Amino acid sequence: MSPVVRRIVYAVLYELVGIVIASLGLTLLSGHGVVQTGFVAVASSLIAVTWNYLFNTLFEAWEARQAVRGRSFLRRLAHACGFEVGLTVLLVPLLAWWLEVSLLVAFLYDATLILFFLIYTFVFNLGFDRVFGLPASARP
Repeated sequence: MSPVVRRIVYAVLYELVGIVIASLGLTLLSGHGVVQTGFVAVASSLIAVTWNYLFNTLFEAWEARQAVRGRSFLRRLAHACGFEVGLTVLLVPLLAWWLEVSLLVAFLYDATLILFFLIYTFVFNLGFDRVFGLPASARP
């Protein structure tokens, strides 16, 4: 699978599951209706897909320059953390605006989801690599 196709397949699969989880999670956390949180989840997904593609492109470029190949636990952890930190910076203002809450409250909503998505990202990446194989940048 070419790197571009791999990134697109990855992002689409990741986001489809993410939209469902984010909508339900935000509904439970905020008390807002599923329609309102669903909009936030879809908008967040569009932002996340763009960020996902950009982040993975940058990560794989960095990874290709490393002397040690493969994806160790620490490398996978760095990947998941880097992705989530960047996404948080992008999403908290959207959550605050759309749900009409302060940035602090939006961050607290997001913090709960961050913990879940940190684990989800790690597990998803592991499963994705097992099903589709490692990208060329990580092959020994």
